[in-house]
Amino acid sequence: MTKAGGLTEKTLCCLVAAIILCFAIVGCRYFPESTFQLADDSRLPRWFHLPPGLSRRDVSVTMNYYTKPGGSDATFVLYDQKQHVLAKVNGKVRDAAPLHLKSSSQGDPTGYPLFEVVIANGVTEIMEHKKMEPTVYIVDDPAIWRELVGTQPLH
Repeated sequence: MTKAGGLTEKTLCCLVAAIILCFAIVGCRYFPESTFQLADDSRLPRWFHLPPGLSRRDVSVTMNYYTKPGGSDATFVLYDQKQHVLAKVNGKVRDAAPLHLKSSSQGDPTGYPLFEVVIANGVTEIMEHKKMEPTVYIVDDPAIWRELVGTQPLH
């Protein structure tokens, strides 16, 4: 067998196979599947609390979805205006795929709106993807909550 930088071809193949296996097991835990910005006119998720002296317009939130073998996670990061991290919360996406409303038109060619139910620190929120864009919204509509979660939203 020839050597490549001191490694035999067999050793190099085994190393590559081990790396591929590790990525298959770990999934995309460290690499977000997608990233979204919480709309400025959307309220903050209930698991965030603003520091004294700050208002909703003083902060922004990003949300990253991570897909892994056991299901999907969502990580939310609260930033101030200088992009300093104020808080970070990890949540679990309840369902394996985004949800549609039964009442929405099934003939919509875009497939939107889509919804994700996310649970973090024991608190449930519904995220709405209104169209294909990097913006996400928090849902407070009681009818949507009843259909997707079976309860009213907490305020």
